[in-house]
Amino acid sequence: MCGIVGIYLKNDKLKNSLGSLLSKMLINMGSRGPDSAGFAIYKKEEKDYYKYSLCINNLSFEDFSKRITQKIEANLEKNSDHVIVKTLTKPNDMLNVLENYFNDIALVGYGKSIEIFKQVGDPSDVVKKFKLEKYSGSHAIGHTRMATESAITTDGSHPYSTGEDECLVHNGSLSNHNNLRRKLIKKGVNFDSENDTEVAAGYISNNLSQNKNLKQTLKDSLNDLDGFYTFITGTKNGFAVLRDEIACKPAVIAETEDYVAIASEFQAMAHLPEVNNAKIFEPEPGIVYSWGS
Repeated sequence: MCGIVGIYLKNDKLKNSLGSLLSKMLINMGSRGPDSAGFAIYKKEEKDYYKYSLCINNLSFEDFSKRITQKIEANLEKNSDHVIVKTLTKPNDMLNVLENYFNDIALVGYGKSIEIFKQVGDPSDVVKKFKLEKYSGSHAIGHTRMATESAITTDGSHPYSTGEDECLVHNGSLSNHNNLRRKLIKKGVNFDSENDTEVAAGYISNNLSQNKNLKQTLKDSLNDLDGFYTFITGTKNGFAVLRDEIACKPAVIAETEDYVAIASEFQAMAHLPEVNNAKIFEPEPGIVYSWGS
């Protein structure tokens, strides 16, 4: 049992409240996932930077800063044990730098819009640790985890990001993830954990890299992913939601003129503005719902 949440803002006037709205959603889902929590924030930068979300673990920020700036030109933003590296260095070059010189840190995600933070611990503590309330942006997704498929570690926490500006949170369990992982590795997809959700994220990013659109990729997953799941998939333009055709994992959506929100339980959205006047519904099994261009 895990908790998933997401919010997409239709009204730009709310963008400075994004972190505050999401933080309460995550905290309210703590009862469904007390082991770890994480979130992805999407916001456009004024400059054409790539942003790399890194967990530096026990490495000091000063040491990391000295080492990374010897390899690339970058601006660094520290947030607890995570660092956002803003640079003009393109992904292939940056990934080579990280692989060759920084095996002691973890790449959490990258893109021109996305920033990802995740850590073990009670969701309320994780929210406080990363100062989520201060974040602004256009949309965000989050996750609270009750570990079932892999260890309670940062690498085992959601969201999972295996492609540029892409990420996935998942409530459920996949039964064929080991076979699918082997197939994806042969196609060049890399994995950092034994978590089944990372396999689903790799499946989605691999399909998108072959010029398949997100909606069709999620439809295909109904045939290719065995198990039960509710997904929220984030991209730079918005997010999409899918429940498997059995739909044993709960989800509820609230939509107003200003935003659309999704959570495993309504209680996670009870604090949202004008939620009592929202259109509230459960996503139908096997149907892809998406918001954003």
